[in-house]
Amino acid sequence: MAFEPPQRLVRALGETARDGDGWLDGLSEAVRQAVALRGLTVERVQVPGGRSSLVVLVRRADGTPAVLKLAPPRARPEAERAALAHWGGLGAVQLLEADGTAGVLLLERLHPDVSVRSLPESKALLEAAGTLRRLWVEPPADFSFETVDGRTGRQAEAMRASAATDPEVAPLVEAALAARAELLAAPPEHQLLHGTFRQSKVLAGERMPWLAVGPDPLVGECAFDLARLVRDRVEDLIATPSGASTTRRRVKRLAESLDVDQERLRGWTLFRAVESGVRARRVGREQDAELLLEFAGWL
Repeated sequence: MAFEPPQRLVRALGETARDGDGWLDGLSEAVRQAVALRGLTVERVQVPGGRSSLVVLVRRADGTPAVLKLAPPRARPEAERAALAHWGGLGAVQLLEADGTAGVLLLERLHPDVSVRSLPESKALLEAAGTLRRLWVEPPADFSFETVDGRTGRQAEAMRASAATDPEVAPLVEAALAARAELLAAPPEHQLLHGTFRQSKVLAGERMPWLAVGPDPLVGECAFDLARLVRDRVEDLIATPSGASTTRRRVKRLAESLDVDQERLRGWTLFRAVESGVRARRVGREQDAELLLEFAGWL
């Protein structure tokens, strides 16, 4: 079974390539083995697909539609498996195979081309926030997830290095790092978080109208998880004269609707926007970087 992986995946993995990382080179054979082992029939590869995994639409031996997902170790697929098993389909896609080949997940088929982004903005935010709320639960005791402190610590190191060679971003990096330090000084109760939640991560389903997919789970405070949702459709925000005031209203609305401290949400939104903007700039995605850093300046 030979095929060309989606270019979106190839580009994204190229941005974080490591020496000796041959996952893409072996992907075609890995798909063949995964399909044969489970007796699956392939319908098609989902395009454009994600930035960290390959998604293949398949049917099981009994004709049931499903999704086969393959991800490299750097995408932490075993943490995703553990989180999906813990959620048990409540608010998230259902894991169909509790134990499986490392890096291979068999999942419930949702409607891959229908995300909550298809709704008007205010409705989309409401539905996305409601989905996210269901995922915030006590983490399982039998799996050691990465923490917000640990993940943002690694990101902070990369941000400092970028600021040292790029004075233009230094003031925003300094503000973001100061916000992180203050937030971590007195964190609230920790929950299991989705980790990379946004509107495009919420797909239409049959069991429930909307279900979350593609977590990069970690343990920490809920405001960190919600922060990525604040900047959804950032290109639309930047394009409107009222973008800054709309962003501040969005922070207030989301914080109130999910009972999250507004200032903590603002602080994590700032950190995550600056981190994403600096990273985009570092790998040459200048347009993305410009949007994200301008957005961060509003906070």
